[in-house]
Amino acid sequence: MKHLLSCLKTYKKETVLAPLFKLLEASLELIVPLVVAQIVNVGIASGDKGYILKMCLLLVAFGVVGLAFSLTAQFFAARAAVGASAELRRRLFHKLQSFSYGQIDETGTATMITRMTSDVNQVQSGVNMTLRLFLRSPFIVFGAMIMEFVVDVTSALVFVAVIPVLSLIVFAVMAACIPRYKRVQEKLDKVYLSTRENLAGVRVIRAFCKEESEKALFDRRSRELKSTQKRVGALAALTNPLTYVIINLAVIALVYVGALRVHAGALEQGDVIALYGYLSQILVELIKLANLIVTVTKAVSCQKRIGAVLDREGEQDTLTEGSEARDTDTAVAFENVTYAYQGGGAPALHQIDFKVRRGQTVGIIGGTGSGKSTLINLIPRFYAATEGRVLVGGRDVNAVSATELRDKIAVVPQKSVLFKGTIRSNLLWGKGDASEEELLRAVEVAQAADVVNAKGGLDAAIEQEGKNLSGGQRQRLCIARALVRDPEILILDDSASALDYATDARLRAALKKINKTVFIVSQRTASVRSADFIIVLDDGSISDIGTHEELLKTSEIYREIHFSQFKEEEGKAV
Repeated sequence: MKHLLSCLKTYKKETVLAPLFKLLEASLELIVPLVVAQIVNVGIASGDKGYILKMCLLLVAFGVVGLAFSLTAQFFAARAAVGASAELRRRLFHKLQSFSYGQIDETGTATMITRMTSDVNQVQSGVNMTLRLFLRSPFIVFGAMIMEFVVDVTSALVFVAVIPVLSLIVFAVMAACIPRYKRVQEKLDKVYLSTRENLAGVRVIRAFCKEESEKALFDRRSRELKSTQKRVGALAALTNPLTYVIINLAVIALVYVGALRVHAGALEQGDVIALYGYLSQILVELIKLANLIVTVTKAVSCQKRIGAVLDREGEQDTLTEGSEARDTDTAVAFENVTYAYQGGGAPALHQIDFKVRRGQTVGIIGGTGSGKSTLINLIPRFYAATEGRVLVGGRDVNAVSATELRDKIAVVPQKSVLFKGTIRSNLLWGKGDASEEELLRAVEVAQAADVVNAKGGLDAAIEQEGKNLSGGQRQRLCIARALVRDPEILILDDSASALDYATDARLRAALKKINKTVFIVSQRTASVRSADFIIVLDDGSISDIGTHEELLKTSEIYREIHFSQFKEEEGKAV
């Protein structure tokens, strides 16, 4: 709740004025039954039409002023609710940006989308209704009770008996609903997950003819969500009929007691109408209060889920004390590094130890799941080593701020990610103030000049996720984006897998000329054979290190990978 209250601090005026104007409206509403009683007791009883007209005009005036108060209150409540929810959403997005790779993996994309959309919207509705009704409804209920005592103490005793029963019903339903609404949001997470996975993987789903099984999975999750919603909805729906039963019994008792009091001459007929009016007000406000409680219950549940994300510490620059002297020769060093994913069981990397000099090109190869991507993700500290040290420029990466460290490094991940815009806007992610010449030079090195020319230049449109480009075209533009940054260390994580061998060879030759420290992760021996040395990984450990020629003689794993590809290429040539 502290996060929501913090977001509402900017709207202190609105959070005060919204309930204030609602209380002013409620005050007018409490006077209305007394005016109606006077119309009956004085105007109708004496046949004074002028008095009746005057009192009716007074009721119209109350209605107009009350409407103005209500609209003003709604304006301030909406402004506070929308503003606070926008700030909450902004904080969630910023928190997401601060998460480490491990935290993002643990939280999950679908869950974060639910938090930022459905959960925030529920909180917004809860704030809006709370500002409008949280004080108004209890004010009307207790105000009507007081007015009942003003009109007639004996009749008011009916209310004294009814209000505790109604309160017990409302709060019992609320207590039962709160944990169930949390389960509803969890089921909604799974529906969002199915939707996201199907939209992202639609080509794979159709290629494997899995449409029907995915429909069945989505239908099952939707049914689970519907079933949970129906159960909590049925429970929440008990509020209205139970309160109506109690109120109707109270009406019967009130009419009975009122009739006896009128017959005894202790009350006038208009007073009974006023008493009934106050009872009706209590009924309406209790129903509103019940609905408010349901909405607030949902909002509280959603706010807790949002708070759980905001309370998590993002990636912190908890720098180690001291810093090694800058090594002018060593670009990257791994010193007995072990890394295990949280909850992942055995380490993904074990006792990794090697050094890379500045300007060297390093190839990293190994079977699927051998730890190649995990290894290179430790260099920019996307993941923090569990044991040992990773050094960049002779300094422990834990002794360097994330910004300073990553300014020196450019990473091209396995999945080529481009954003909706233009080729130019995507390349400028590498360096926001890059000149035309710098952009074209990077495009040339990345072997993407033909892509740019074919699309009509740097200002050619890029669709969402680069859908209007082939896989190889996306990869080359992603490499160009990294080169625009002019990094000291360039990491290519299997980012040339969609390129033909000739283009891949030209790319490697061009990278050799730019004198950068380059890490090339690949499944192809052809992509790493010209590297200064190659690291062969096997099940998270270094199996062998050497040049292409050395590994062909000494590494069984490397020989197996190379000759399986060599024979395949030879077969194609035949």
